[in-house]
Amino acid sequence: MPSVSLAPSCPDTIIAIPVRNEAERIARCLNAIDAQSGLAPGRLGLVLFLNNCTDDTARIVAERVPGLSIPVRVIERVHAGAHAGWARRAAMDAAVAWLEEAGTAASGTLLTTDADSIVPPDWVAANLAALEAGADAVAGRVELIPAEAALLPPSLPARGRLEDTYDALITEMEARIDPDPHDPWPCHRTTIGASLAVRLSAYCDVGGMPEIPLGEDGAFVGALLQRGFRVRHDRAVLVLISARLTGRAAGGVADTIRSRCEEPDALCDARMEAVPRALHRYAWRARLRRLHGQGRLARDLAWARRLGIPEAEARRIAALPRVGEIVAAADRASPRLAYRPLMPRQLPGQIRLARLVLPLLRAGLRLRRSAPAASLPRVPTATADA
Repeated sequence: MPSVSLAPSCPDTIIAIPVRNEAERIARCLNAIDAQSGLAPGRLGLVLFLNNCTDDTARIVAERVPGLSIPVRVIERVHAGAHAGWARRAAMDAAVAWLEEAGTAASGTLLTTDADSIVPPDWVAANLAALEAGADAVAGRVELIPAEAALLPPSLPARGRLEDTYDALITEMEARIDPDPHDPWPCHRTTIGASLAVRLSAYCDVGGMPEIPLGEDGAFVGALLQRGFRVRHDRAVLVLISARLTGRAAGGVADTIRSRCEEPDALCDARMEAVPRALHRYAWRARLRRLHGQGRLARDLAWARRLGIPEAEARRIAALPRVGEIVAAADRASPRLAYRPLMPRQLPGQIRLARLVLPLLRAGLRLRRSAPAASLPRVPTATADA
């Protein structure tokens, strides 16, 4: 049976954190949350969902919570089938219940981070600022805790810097070729449970956090985008995450760091494609949005033939109600849009190529804005080895 400690309060912004065996780091996490600034008194609450803890986490939480300046609800549960998605969903659903009880659901906001992460003092305020500027959800970016990152093999931070550089370059390409007015450049493409914020109404509309063992954060943001919600990948929102090699969730950040220590040549993330393939993907996404906006997607299936999508599947995709769902479905269905991530050794060359392409792309887009009838140069078809 769950054990719940209740604090009488009517907050409209709740941080939900799943916690499992974090005795070494939970105090640091709580101190960072308690140091949030730029908020009106009484707005913020905290849910700690302690699941399957077998160390001193519960004792440390019990000692620390009474001294915090914000109201806290602590839930303890043991569940044989626990996994990351289940725990985050349970924590966030408990936050939803609190907002509903407090009568603040109409304006309610949910945030989530991890128990081994450190949020800066402006984390909540930065998320709320992005929401107040028009977003329905905010995905923050992350960096490794410097003291922990310093203990990793030097090759790993060096690879990380290359990946960060390339990711910023292709993200700008994407933002310029297939722009989202609600997520303009400069932005990023990190989607991680260590820094997510969402309006309660949007959270409920997509059915809450997906209860899946791995990748619940990415699936949640994907669901928001497909439903047409405005997701801001805000570079002003930052969280420091642990660089430890033994984590609590299989397939999580710790496993990724450890696998890259053991296999330095492991493939990059899926979106780290060669420049020609990335350009090809972004141009097709923009074309699909344009065809949908013109009402031509279902009338002329030439787009599907060029993408190698069978007619029956193309008609199903064209009948989807939202353009976000259409773009995501086409991405999945087309063999010509299959992701082919880079090897680490390919990153320097692709960075050089991206730095050559980006000025041409910016110039071409400026010309198109000044002459609406003109069109962008044809994007070259990606090759398997590009």
